[in-house]
Amino acid sequence: MHNAIVFVSIIPMKEVKIETTFEVYDAIEELAPSIQSLIKKAAEARKKAYAPYSEFLVGAALELENGEIISGNNQENASYPSGICAERTAVYYAGAEFPNQKILRMAIVAGSTLNPTTKPIPPCGACRQALSEYEVKQKSPMELYFMGTSGQVAVSKSVENILPWIFDKTVL
Repeated sequence: MHNAIVFVSIIPMKEVKIETTFEVYDAIEELAPSIQSLIKKAAEARKKAYAPYSEFLVGAALELENGEIISGNNQENASYPSGICAERTAVYYAGAEFPNQKILRMAIVAGSTLNPTTKPIPPCGACRQALSEYEVKQKSPMELYFMGTSGQVAVSKSVENILPWIFDKTVL
């Protein structure tokens, strides 16, 4: 009979703490007039969304460094994965029409037509990844202002703040 000797190597684990910081305002009136205007454009875009299945309408408006304002809204489809979110509608249009312009900020207004939405609603995961691509491309942060249909407005100074440890071209 043989006795086996087992050596156990304990690899020290390193804990990484990730923190994010947001500004939260109780109402859009607390923000600068230019930001209020951008949020209102997102709210207008929301009214034109096509969301017959979820009844969850989203509007986005972004400001480019040349002063152009681009808006978009969610577009649903009976084949659910074929729809697209408001944020990606706006950012892809901006990328197609103004490929060399930086996106300074984006406002997002989201909410159900069935229930009041008073808490800030951030971009979904897929939109965070898409917005991150543009933030990395332009090598400067993109401010995000997001809210429900009324009430508080949350502000993130960058996309990386809401999607830390990003997946980008440097890992390909």
